[in-house]
Amino acid sequence: MKRITGLFMLCFLLTFNGVRAEEPEKTPEAEDTKTSLVQKAKQKIAATAEDDYEKFRFGGYGEMVAAFKDYGINRFYGGSTGSGRDHRNTISIPRFVLAFDYKFNSKWILGAEIEFESGGTGQAMELETTENGEREVELEKGGEVALEQFHITRLIHPAFNIRAGHMIVPVGLTNAHHEPVNFFGTVRPEGETTILPSTWHDTGLAVFGTLGKGYATFDYQAMVVAGLNANGFNRDEWVAGGKQGFFEEDNFTSPGYAFRLDYRGVPGLRVGASFYYCANTIANADKPTEYSKTDGGQYRAPVRIYTADLQYINKYVTARANVVYGNLTNSTAISNYNRRLSNDSPYSRMTPVAKHAASYAGEVGFNLRSICGGNRKVPVIYPFVRYEYYNPQEGGEAGQSMEIRNKVSMWTAGLNWRALPNLVVKADYTTRQIGSGKMFGKTDYNYNSENEFAIGIAYVGWFLKR
Repeated sequence: MKRITGLFMLCFLLTFNGVRAEEPEKTPEAEDTKTSLVQKAKQKIAATAEDDYEKFRFGGYGEMVAAFKDYGINRFYGGSTGSGRDHRNTISIPRFVLAFDYKFNSKWILGAEIEFESGGTGQAMELETTENGEREVELEKGGEVALEQFHITRLIHPAFNIRAGHMIVPVGLTNAHHEPVNFFGTVRPEGETTILPSTWHDTGLAVFGTLGKGYATFDYQAMVVAGLNANGFNRDEWVAGGKQGFFEEDNFTSPGYAFRLDYRGVPGLRVGASFYYCANTIANADKPTEYSKTDGGQYRAPVRIYTADLQYINKYVTARANVVYGNLTNSTAISNYNRRLSNDSPYSRMTPVAKHAASYAGEVGFNLRSICGGNRKVPVIYPFVRYEYYNPQEGGEAGQSMEIRNKVSMWTAGLNWRALPNLVVKADYTTRQIGSGKMFGKTDYNYNSENEFAIGIAYVGWFLKR
């Protein structure tokens, strides 16, 4: 893996150093028609359908959600029935994101996103190496702010381009397409976002491009980024809590490698698959030596994540489906140490961490206006239904007992009203069935279902383009 990392870095440096200085671009007034058309064509190289700006653009996306629930807040300690019966309501702004793209010229592009999430309490975590690695927490003003993206892209050819910086890790359907208009429910699909970081963003280097044409068109992304940290793995989220970012610097001892391939050869259809691998998540822990064997050796804990997804859209129907499966080696060793983490640490101590986690889901929605013959008196409303199964405790190593209450099967049904092309009003009803099978050799537990009704509004768009 070190050789692969070195190859990425060498390619990146050669590209940077091998580019000669370019002359300033001429103004449109100084160009003849032919030159102007050629220059604009160059600016569109490797561009997406939305990449229609000349110098910079500013925009973003956001969501607001209110939910009305019939269950308590604690599924695990609410007795043998799971979450107790309760009536409670919540309201939140899950995220408000500001995005900015700037073209230095037609080949060099800066992209950035800043996310304001949940209106929660902000904290600054510091690992004090001068105090034997003690963690210190400084409580700051309310409002959590995260740098979701900050990268520089070098456009070379539609089939091969390079990006360096902080960027989205495109593992799974939701991370690759995380904007709120890309899913029907008031919140992101629960299965994927439970067992994978969401939105998953890390710092590193990527290559990407489009291969083929016509019915043989493929988009690909390959990247090396900061790997997951085993300190953050837990019972309820599997490896989702292992995304780094608590401290001033991320551990890069064992990088993460991600690859995604999307087939786009059929109009309206996208079929994708992704793979993530980190050779040793323990090497990225705050104190890796704490995961030592009794003979003084060190455990290794590689993680592998496999995903597949598809989306089909025409004027009548929108359908999506996805599956995620993950494998973590030496989950018992990680569990044994993580349950002893300090109360001052920023990580959950809920164990055991499972060896396997899984999720699959599907959703379909119908465009009422198109079904009614395109009558403009009919609003653009999509009735939809979604099914999800997920379990961050899908399977354990020998001797591990999995928590059955993490096994969730759920249905969501609702309406999406496209009030504007980039603004959607949502309403849905969700019911979760908790657990099945046997636990600790006992008969099935009869856990309460969890039901809720939610309403929300979301937008995505560019406010300004120049």
